[in-house]
Amino acid sequence: MRRAILSALASTVFVPVAFAAPAPGVSVPMDEVRIVAFSQPVSTVFMGNPMIADVNMIDARHAFILGKTFGETNMIALGANGREISNQHVTVMGRRVGMVTLNRGPLQYNFTCTKAHCETQPVPGDVKTYFDDTHTAIATHEDLGVKSAANGAPQGNAQ
Repeated sequence: MRRAILSALASTVFVPVAFAAPAPGVSVPMDEVRIVAFSQPVSTVFMGNPMIADVNMIDARHAFILGKTFGETNMIALGANGREISNQHVTVMGRRVGMVTLNRGPLQYNFTCTKAHCETQPVPGDVKTYFDDTHTAIATHEDLGVKSAANGAPQGNAQ
């Protein structure tokens, strides 16, 4: 039996597996922004999949890339003459330093943690009520801040 196993292993062809290295381009964590610099002024920029990342021009040579959700896409920049200046791969990652994922059976909850404490940081794939409740609380907090600032703003023209 041992001889049969050794014989089978000897006749087995091992194919080396090549793992793809990350494509060169822009890598940005979800909900964060990176600045991209172009070698020449650009007049048009297009993000392949705007559900994954968004692009906003700062000036003719710089743009903000916002990571919106996990995934990969590309970004093309064209000059005034319509020629391609840049075609970059964009990767949006979900993990950042300090992220902790709690799994309770099939349920997933994500938190951002420091040495002192953890705060909710839901991501796509987390329990829906956890995700929705956190985002509702954030929206309410921001709304109260805007209303408070509007109430405290000076009325009329300063002279």
